[in-house]
Amino acid sequence: MEYEEFKEILKNNKITLKEFSNLSNTSYNTCLKWGRENRPVSNWVKPFLDLYIKNTELQKEVDRHISFKQEFYEMMNGQTIVVK
Repeated sequence: MEYEEFKEILKNNKITLKEFSNLSNTSYNTCLKWGRENRPVSNWVKPFLDLYIKNTELQKEVDRHISFKQEFYEMMNGQTIVVK
């Protein structure tokens, strides 16, 4: 992965370089060096970001389902449901 692609993925997913550094337990200076000195971005970064982004999307979906379930139970609280 080229550094520009790396930065674009971070930007599109609203992840700062500092946040990525913390998430991946990678030195901030190492992340900065990928953009300087013509150093390539490490091979593990793309799969890491892919999994992190997918996990974030799935977590949002889970949160929506939990919220819907809570709203449903609150709406039905005290009401009798008749099943035919």
